[in-house]
Amino acid sequence: MPTIVVDVMPKAELLDPQGKAVSGALSRLGKDAFTDVRIGKRFELTVEGEVTDEILAEARRIADDILSNSVIEDVVGIEVVE
Repeated sequence: MPTIVVDVMPKAELLDPQGKAVSGALSRLGKDAFTDVRIGKRFELTVEGEVTDEILAEARRIADDILSNSVIEDVVGIEVVE
């Protein structure tokens, strides 16, 4: 069964306190190669049968209207994984 994967991230202009905390922890552990961390969300929507253009469009509407908060988040990716 195919799965539609939706990735949501905080808007770039907003602070990401979770990302800052992880970035600080990495720095304290001596992992200095990483200069910034941003934490987002991943949703997996499993589909019965074929993923049509209509189903993909519906997934986009769901991502924009339900899975993300458009005030503070952006939907950064929608892909189909077989």
